Amino acid sequence: MTTVLIADDQPLQRFGFRMLLESQDDMTVLGEAANGAEAARLTAELRPDVVLMDVRMPGLDGIEATRRIVAGGGRTRVLILTTFDLDEYAYAGLRAGASGFLVKDAQPEELLSGVRAVATGDAVVAPSLTRRLLDAYVHHLPASTAPDGAPDPRLAALTDRESEILRVMGQGWTNTEIAERLNLAESTVKTHVGRILAKTGSRDRVQAVILAYDTRLVSPT
Repeated sequence: MTTVLIADDQPLQRFGFRMLLESQDDMTVLGEAANGAEAARLTAELRPDVVLMDVRMPGLDGIEATRRIVAGGGRTRVLILTTFDLDEYAYAGLRAGASGFLVKDAQPEELLSGVRAVATGDAVVAPSLTRRLLDAYVHHLPASTAPDGAPDPRLAALTDRESEILRVMGQGWTNTEIAERLNLAESTVKTHVGRILAKTGSRDRVQAVILAYDTRLVSPT
């Protein structure tokens, strides 16, 4: 059973999400929050698998709430809900630690599949869309803290092959594309991706791609 917390300041929106989620045999809604502070508090208290997080809420917004939830170190994953598929809120949400984002006009089946994917540790942003999003807002990235010419310490444990795969992940390649273009079995690619996540401390694929940008392993197009 996948447990969900709904965070949205619109009561009708929360009601609609609850009706949809609870129509599924494998999902249950543990609670609702009308603002970011309440979302962070209820997440710590209820420990849901997934938080459906609206961005624009009174008081503490969804971005800061996401940052606090992720910083808490629990297993809860955040799925950001935005109005537009390429806006600064989606970008900020991913950098705050969200496992993905969906637009609010997504089809019901897209929302349901997104919740299921996030609950199992997958990212809910298409690799190509992640690339476009980061390219659009890459000027917000902080300067690298590594000395000039020195490799970033977050990448130090990666093998040459893992660095190569992280680089093409950042370029928007899917596991299937990586396997085909690098002449690897897809199961081997999945193993490499898992090791990359573990070695870099990335929560999921999206966070690994952001790391690739942060460390300048990938440059914007």
